[in-house]
Amino acid sequence: MDSSGTARGRIPGLSPPRVRRNALLSAFLLVPASGLAQDRPLPARPAPTRLAPKIATPARPGAPDPAFDATKAAFEALPEAERKAIQDALIWTGDFNAVVSGAFGRRTFDALTAYRSRAGGADPLDPRGRAALLAAGEAAKAAARFRVAPDPGSGAVIGVPERLLARRTALPAGTRWQSADGRVTLETRAFPPGGETLDTLFEQATAPLPNRKVTYTLRRPESLVVTAETGTGLSYIRYDAGPQGVRGFLIGYDRALAPEVGRLVIAVANAFAPFPAPAAPAPAAAPASGPSAAAAPPALWGTGLVVAPGRVLTASAVLEGCATLRIGPAPARVLATDPAGLALLEAPGAPAAIRPPVRTDPPAADEGLIALAQGPDGGLAAPAKAVPGGVVAPLQPGSAGAPVLDGSGRLVGLVARYPAAPRSVAGIVPPARLPLVPAQAVSDFLAGQGLAEAKPHRDGGPGAVVPALVGITCR
Repeated sequence: MDSSGTARGRIPGLSPPRVRRNALLSAFLLVPASGLAQDRPLPARPAPTRLAPKIATPARPGAPDPAFDATKAAFEALPEAERKAIQDALIWTGDFNAVVSGAFGRRTFDALTAYRSRAGGADPLDPRGRAALLAAGEAAKAAARFRVAPDPGSGAVIGVPERLLARRTALPAGTRWQSADGRVTLETRAFPPGGETLDTLFEQATAPLPNRKVTYTLRRPESLVVTAETGTGLSYIRYDAGPQGVRGFLIGYDRALAPEVGRLVIAVANAFAPFPAPAAPAPAAAPASGPSAAAAPPALWGTGLVVAPGRVLTASAVLEGCATLRIGPAPARVLATDPAGLALLEAPGAPAAIRPPVRTDPPAADEGLIALAQGPDGGLAAPAKAVPGGVVAPLQPGSAGAPVLDGSGRLVGLVARYPAAPRSVAGIVPPARLPLVPAQAVSDFLAGQGLAEAKPHRDGGPGAVVPALVGITCR
C-alpha cells in the first residue's frame, strides 16, 4: 500500500496534552467484508523494505489472464473458512494488506504469487502448500503474541500484539496499549447511547489542523474511518455505531516503524469487532456459606501433557493473562517457550509421563482424529477433523494445549489456542476451527530441552494418553 495516516498536531478525539506526550502516528482502514465482490484494500501504508516481485498483468482491460483465472478457480473452490485463513496467514507473512473477506481479487492473487515465489514455487493452494503457509502464519502470530479478546474497557473485541504493546492502561471507557518506547499506541473507545454521534466524531476527525493532512475519509451510515499524516508519522481513527452506542479504536506509530509494524496494524484492523455477540449467561449459583465459601475453585486455563517426570507440555497461549498457573495443588513454573507456540512447565507431583509417537506425515484432508482435552470433570476425547493448519473439533474452554492424535495414537499436534469468548448455541459449543502446532515442531522443541524421544507406550491407541493429561488452572 502507498503511504497514508497522521502523527503530530492534534489527533481528532484525543486531548491536546495526550497528543503532545505521545504523538500518535499510523493507521489502516478496515472495510466491512460483507457485500465485497473482491478483496478490498486497506488504506495505503509505506511500502515495506522487501518488495514483492512484479506481477504480470493483462496488457489491456478485459484481456485474458490464465494465471489469474486458474488461481481464482483454485481459491474459490475452497470453503470460505479456509479462504479467510489463507488471507489471514498472508497478512502475517507480509504479503497481503487487505480485508480478510474470503473473496478473491487482484490483491489476493498478488499476495499468493509473492508468497509462492519466496517459497521456492510451492503452491500455497494445494494441501501441503496450504499447510506450510498456515503454519508460517501461526508461527508469526505466536511470535507477536497476538491475542484477540474482549476489551473490558470498551466492550469491543480487538486483537493486540502483546509482545510489542506490552504497556497497558485502563481508560474511563476503553484501554490504551503502548510499546515500551511510546512510539506505537493503540486505544479503544466507547461512547454510550446519547453521547457522541458519528456525525460529531467525523467532524472532529476531519477538522483542519496545522501540520496535518487528512489523506482518506470514509463515512457510512453506521461507521466512519479517517486517516491522516504529518511529517513524522501516521494515524487512523475508526468508529462504528450500534444499539450500544459508538465504539472504535485509534492506532498510530512512527513512520520509520512502518516496514516492521505494518502487518500488525492490518491484523489489528481485521480482528476488530465493535459489537460482538454476547456470551451465553452462566447458570446462577446457589449462595455459598460456611468456611469454604471464600475458596472458589480455580478456573480451568488449559490442558497439559506430562512428557517427562515433572515436565508438562502445553501451548504458550495458556500462559497469557495469568501470573500464577497451577497443576493440581502446586504452582507450575515455566521452564521454556518456543515461537511455534509451545511451553514446557515444571510441575512437581504430576502423573506418570507418556510420550505418544510423533506422526511425521501430515494427516489427509478430512481425516478423522481425536483431540484429548482436560475438562472440568476430567479428561475428555472429542472427534476432530483435519483441515489445513489446524483441526475442527467441538472442544470446550481450557482446551489450549490439548494433544491431537490419529487413530493409531500418533501425535499430530497440539491445539495452539482456544477462543477467549467461545461461541455457543443453546448452551452448547459447536465444532470450531482451531490452529494446531504440528507434531514435528513439538518433537524439535522437546529435543531442544533435552527430552529425548520416549519409547512407544504399550497400548498404541489414543486412550492410553489420557492418564498423562493434566488440567492447568489459574486462580
